[in-house]
Amino acid sequence: MKKNILKKEIIKIFKKFGLSNNHASISANALINAELVGAYGHGLSRLKMYCERISKKVINAKPKIKIKKISQSISLVDANNSIGFVAADIAIKKAIQNALKTGIGLVAVKNSGHYGLSGYYAEQAVKKNLITMIYTNAPPAIAPYGALKSLFGTNPICFGTPTGSKVPFILDTSISMINRGKIRVAARNNQKIPEGVALDKFGQPTTDAKKALEGVQLPIAGFRGSGLAWMVDILSGVLTGSNHAGKVKDPFDDFSGPQNIGHLFITFKTNLFVKDYNNRIKKNIRTIKKLPKIKNIKNIMYPGENKFKRYKTNLKKDIKIPEEIKKDLKILKS
Repeated sequence: MKKNILKKEIIKIFKKFGLSNNHASISANALINAELVGAYGHGLSRLKMYCERISKKVINAKPKIKIKKISQSISLVDANNSIGFVAADIAIKKAIQNALKTGIGLVAVKNSGHYGLSGYYAEQAVKKNLITMIYTNAPPAIAPYGALKSLFGTNPICFGTPTGSKVPFILDTSISMINRGKIRVAARNNQKIPEGVALDKFGQPTTDAKKALEGVQLPIAGFRGSGLAWMVDILSGVLTGSNHAGKVKDPFDDFSGPQNIGHLFITFKTNLFVKDYNNRIKKNIRTIKKLPKIKNIKNIMYPGENKFKRYKTNLKKDIKIPEEIKKDLKILKS
């Protein structure tokens, strides 16, 4: 389907469920971006879930979002249980605005929901020649190291910087071996997941996506990954006044109330300490790319390069919509 037609359809659906035209447009753009970069677990596969949460009033379709100015650099956004895309869009724009004024922008968000890809917001800051770090917590999926029960989310860590070229450095990674969206897509399509990424509810390794969703996902690097998940839970949950310590509700399965997810956006200018950052980052990347390569590796790539290539390639094509998603769209439009 052509992107402009798909965007109109998504906006129409969101508006049908009560979002304003502006909020529907912001949300549609984020979903389409996920499709274009190949992050299908964060794209159209989640549209039905967002609409269900709006209809059950655990996402506020008409939020009264408040921005509290703490200083010239620091702001707190109370999203009033809005759809996460809108809260994050407001927050990253405020963080950028603050950083351009003072050199650094720090924006916390509370009472929000799932906002899709952190990298999508990081790109907005990088385009303004800013460095950024973004954190958000998520529903329980990973057991803290040494525990038997899931508590931490897949809690992504995101870092972005200009590179002096058109291709930004965007590290956007969950602290789990595989992100939960991919497991949900695999479960929906009756596909296997890789070995070594999840345990079933009995603590046994599994490649069955549905059993993985009922069980525990494994963190990267053992106790180190668990520690990173904990760090993100503190920064985006404890610090912001949002849910934390396993209290974030699963958006697909728990409609007992809003998620109350927290986000933290940090942006700052590249010239705070040196005046030739662009030259220095170019040299840094050039040095690393010139290193001797192991067999079958043609190019050492920095985080974000592959995603940028996929985006550019997919931008020229129509978006392929799986049959299951087509059924969702048909139901949501009717």
